[in-house]
Amino acid sequence: MRIIAKRTLKEFWDTNPDSENSLLEWHDTVVSLSWNTPNAVKAAFSNASIIDNNRVVFNIKGNGYRLITHIDYTFGIVFVLWIGSHADYDKIDSKKVEFKRRKQ
Repeated sequence: MRIIAKRTLKEFWDTNPDSENSLLEWHDTVVSLSWNTPNAVKAAFSNASIIDNNRVVFNIKGNGYRLITHIDYTFGIVFVLWIGSHADYDKIDSKKVEFKRRKQ
């Protein structure tokens, strides 16, 4: 799978250093896999939460952080939509978070 954008993960772990190893492990695992269905995601990450519209929430660092993604199974792309603490996750609607393109 291709991840867009690793930079978002790096920016997060730069301000939350305790998440770096877990995010790198998640990243390295995901890029080594090929998912065609949500069931394939669950096979690799049994504690992932499958949400509608190809949205998947991953638990990071023993559920200390949450990572919301959108997965395009056809093209093999995982879009990082949001990452934050579990407490911050509880304050948002994971179904409404959108991908934000960065200006170059």
